[in-house]
Amino acid sequence: MEEIVRYSYRLRPGVTAVRALESEWHRCRYVWNEAVRQQKTGRRPTFAKLGKLLTEARSRNGWLREGAQVPQQQTLRTYAQSLAQSFTVKGRGRPTFKARRNTLPSLEYTSRGFSLRDGRLCLAKGIVVPVIWSRELPSEPTSVRVHRDSIGHWYASFVVRRDAIPVPAVDLDSGIGIDWGVSVTATTTSSGFDLPYLGHRKRCSAELGKAQRKMARRHRGTRGPQTNGYERARREAAKLQKKAARQTRYDARVWAKGVVDSHHLIAVEDFRPKFLAKSRMARKAADATIGASKRELIERAVRAGRRVVLVQPAYTTMTCSSCFARAKQRLELAERVFLCQQCGFRDCRDRNAARVILAVAERGHTRVDDVRHVHSSFGSDVCAV
Repeated sequence: MEEIVRYSYRLRPGVTAVRALESEWHRCRYVWNEAVRQQKTGRRPTFAKLGKLLTEARSRNGWLREGAQVPQQQTLRTYAQSLAQSFTVKGRGRPTFKARRNTLPSLEYTSRGFSLRDGRLCLAKGIVVPVIWSRELPSEPTSVRVHRDSIGHWYASFVVRRDAIPVPAVDLDSGIGIDWGVSVTATTTSSGFDLPYLGHRKRCSAELGKAQRKMARRHRGTRGPQTNGYERARREAAKLQKKAARQTRYDARVWAKGVVDSHHLIAVEDFRPKFLAKSRMARKAADATIGASKRELIERAVRAGRRVVLVQPAYTTMTCSSCFARAKQRLELAERVFLCQQCGFRDCRDRNAARVILAVAERGHTRVDDVRHVHSSFGSDVCAV
């Protein structure tokens, strides 16, 4: 069985290649912004209509013809997909304009727009970039995305096919419930699979604060380009943030692999930490990267063929995992121990919530209220999870 994955590699472009890549990006950004303008004027552009408009624009505009046609077409294809998803995916907004200052370069090439020769990536219009091959490609790539991060490093992400990695067999009755938090990023029904908050960003907060203060001193305002000193301070701060983000992402991947390899049923609290950005826990929540850990866990579980159930977080903390009785008052954040007034069950509030999430998923539901209504007809004598 084969699977489609991405293999990413670091690029080492020279000054000429960097200028060529940035010029290609400016043309693609112009094409994207023109497509957004078509949508805002009410013309309802489709990919076919946008393709015809691109052909006409390239025939009239010599600046567009200087760039490759493949990344410009792929930009329009990406825009059409984003526009279609804005109507079907809940919470997905319409595509917006890409500003020159705030948007990082990203170029898409299909197989007819690139090739690999002598260990180098050869793009359309004669752009040749050396690649740091940290591992071999399992097959011939079908497309590649060339992008730059906030530090200024360039990467190439190849889409390839490979044999699916064998997944260890597990008991079909094995399950785990996961409750998200900040002091502990993920609390599970088994303490051996908890994801602790390691605070990588907190450890480098002093250096990060020093770099950000240097940026503030060297900032010249909104008019005109910034000085080289400001750019050096910005890159220094970006490197520190990137280092902490990579360490956190690595910990999340290792944790997600252990959870997926040991359980068949994975009940995940459908927690959306967006509101934490406006609270006092914003910095710590951003360092914990709850959303990234949740996404990594779900992707790995789906790829391995595990059963994933997203449980609504409402009342999971207030419900007893032993008798499903609900507390009459909300638990404050300072109350870390859950005590049921009906059956006397006592446990860590996060561990109790994880058991509730698992119990809801095992009974084929996604909400606590559905399970409580089922058990209310049989009385309050319910066995513990």
